[in-house]
Amino acid sequence: MSRKVILPGRTIGIIGGGQLGRMMALSAKAMGYRIAVLDPNPDSPCGQVADHKIIAPYNSSPAMKELAEICDVITYEFENIDENALEIAANRTWVPQGVQLLSIAKDRIKEKTAITEAGLPVAPYKTARTAAELADAVNEIGFPCVVKTATGGYDGKGQYVLKNDREIDAAADMLKQGPCVIEKWVSFEKEISVIASRNSSGETAVFPVAENIHKKNILHQTIVPARIGKEAVQQAMELAVRLADALGMVGTLAVEMFLMRDGSIYINEIAPRPHNSGHFTIEACETSQFAQHIKAVCNLPLGKTELLHPAVMVNVLGEHQERLLVKLPELRNWNVHLYGKNEAKVGRKMGHATLVRDSAEQALLEVEKSGIWASNCMPANGK
Repeated sequence: MSRKVILPGRTIGIIGGGQLGRMMALSAKAMGYRIAVLDPNPDSPCGQVADHKIIAPYNSSPAMKELAEICDVITYEFENIDENALEIAANRTWVPQGVQLLSIAKDRIKEKTAITEAGLPVAPYKTARTAAELADAVNEIGFPCVVKTATGGYDGKGQYVLKNDREIDAAADMLKQGPCVIEKWVSFEKEISVIASRNSSGETAVFPVAENIHKKNILHQTIVPARIGKEAVQQAMELAVRLADALGMVGTLAVEMFLMRDGSIYINEIAPRPHNSGHFTIEACETSQFAQHIKAVCNLPLGKTELLHPAVMVNVLGEHQERLLVKLPELRNWNVHLYGKNEAKVGRKMGHATLVRDSAEQALLEVEKSGIWASNCMPANGK
C-alpha cells in the first residue's frame, strides 16, 4: 500500500466538470486544496469554482499532459473517459484510482465479469455481439428481460425492456452501438446502494445503506436509513466492502443493488466515484461522500460515516427547477443545492434538495406536500 500523502495547499485535478466534480472541488477547497478541472465546457459547474480550467475534450492528450503538469494528484467524476488519455496523465502524476477500475466500470460486460469473479451475486445475464446471439440470449433468459449497451449508457439511456418476441428486432438495433448485455428482469423488493471509500493505505469506511426510488430510470429520491431489515443492511455493506477489496479500489465506490423479496441481494452496477445516491451525506453524516473522496485520493485518514439524522434527498430536474425556485421562500430547513447549469432541460439534473428530519417519513410527507415533483410519473420497476 502507498504511504504517499497529498497535503492541503497542493493541487487536485478533476477530470469532468459536472456537479460531482463541483461538489468534490468545494469539499477540497474547504480543506485548503487548489483545484484544476478538465472539461470541454468553458462554464462547467466544476469550472465555476476551480482555480484552473483546461477547456478541452476528455480524450485530448495535450490537455491530459497539461493537467498532469499542474496537479499533484488526479481524480475523475464520471466513467466515460478515454483510458489511453488517463494513462498519459498517470505516467506524469499520481492517479491513485488507476485506469483498471475505470475500464471495468465503463463496460457492463467487464463490470459483471469482475463482480462474478469476486464471487459476488449478479442477476442472471448473457452477452451478445450479433443479432443471432441476442436472440439466443433472450431465448435462454426469457421474458421480460432488459437489453443494455455494454458502454455509454446512464440514467436509462442505452436500455430496452423486452417483453415479447416481436420486440427483438427493435432491441437488436442497439447492437449498432456495440456489444450488449441481456439481463433477467428481477422483481426486487427495494433498490439500495452502498458507498464505500478506501485510501491507498488500505483504510476503508462505509456510508449508511441508502434506499433509492427511480422515476423514468432516473434517481428521484434517496431515503436513509433504508427501510430494510438489519440483516439486509449488514449483507449490503459486506458485499460493498468485499467488492472494493476485490477490485483494489482507491477513492470511492458506489455499489447499486437489488434487494429481493427473499432477502437475497444482487449487485446491479458500480460507479468508481461519488454517486447521486450519496448526496444525503453532505447534511446527514459527519463526513460527506465528497470530503471522504478527497481524503481517500489524497491518502488522508478517513472521516466518520455514521448517520446523524434520517434524511431524504430528492433530485431537481430541469422540469422541477422553476417550481422549486418559486417555492424556495417557503421551504424552511430545506438544504437546496443547485449546480450552476445554464439551461434547464427535461430530465437534466439541475440540483438536489435534502431534508433532514426526525424521521424519513416526515421528510417524505413534506416533499409530497411541496407539490414541486407532483407531475412526475410513477417509479419504474427496473433500471
